[in-house]
Amino acid sequence: MLLSNKVKAYLFNILSKFMYNKFTIYLGVFHMTESNKQALLLEQYQIKPNQALEPFIYTDILAEYAGNHQVNCFHFWTMKNQLILGMQDTRVNDLEKGLTSIMSNQYHPIVRNSGGLAVVADEGVLNFSLIMPQPSEKFAISIDNGYEFMKEVIEKALGDFKASIDAFEVSDSYCPGEFDLSIDGKKFAGISQRRIKKGIGIMIYLSVNGNQQARGELVRDFYQASLGEDFGQKNFPPVNPDSMANLSDLLKADLTVADMVTRLKKVIATDYIISDEKQQTFNDFLESEDFKESYTFQEKRMLQRNEIINWEALNK
Repeated sequence: MLLSNKVKAYLFNILSKFMYNKFTIYLGVFHMTESNKQALLLEQYQIKPNQALEPFIYTDILAEYAGNHQVNCFHFWTMKNQLILGMQDTRVNDLEKGLTSIMSNQYHPIVRNSGGLAVVADEGVLNFSLIMPQPSEKFAISIDNGYEFMKEVIEKALGDFKASIDAFEVSDSYCPGEFDLSIDGKKFAGISQRRIKKGIGIMIYLSVNGNQQARGELVRDFYQASLGEDFGQKNFPPVNPDSMANLSDLLKADLTVADMVTRLKKVIATDYIISDEKQQTFNDFLESEDFKESYTFQEKRMLQRNEIINWEALNK
């Protein structure tokens, strides 16, 4: 029996309340001490195409750092005209045709290290990550816990709008997932996670403003060009640009990326302690040899991941 999106959202919200209650119990323990509420910020805005590896390099560096220093890291970043591919996207029928389609639309391709399918990053899209230390208790934070926690952060940030934010898969959106965030059935955000030995990264992209219709068409064109007659098959989404919308349109508000950053920072300031000491220690780390070694190592991994699209040649 097929369920409508509204029914899926209703059932999910009932289930998520149960899951979140369990997660809140854990977070209460995790954040009980002042030291575990310590947090720092990293902000990177308007990243250019030839610097597009950076936010993905920093994800693993921050995850390692969070575990080593027992600090929560919040990472804000935006890009200029970038189509971020997942590893699954590199297995389309004709990747070369897909890349040509991306560049003909004045966007630049890159392959990321989390998530499975393509998403768009441009000046109207905010990328935000919560990177926390991996708890000593194995599986203390489940995959679903991480997704639900990010949903709660977004709900707090937009609380004054009184809008109902639902989490369910919007199957004809780009990069569909069970925890797509939507308002009135229109998806505005997707969440992914990356977990390494010492840290957990929970990452979200938020379509805040700009031309969301064109973003959807960009991804649809990529799949149509690279899959041909297999468009919408082989576990690739049948992207319908009308399935998604910007927050500014859904909330009927003149919302900007800067506004959304401010809202998220208010949530962070309420639930965490932005520590000057921890921030300075991190800033010192960014100037250290340890950081340079970590950066070089992670950069090499990202370059290897992007060899399949010849990223270095595209960005000379």
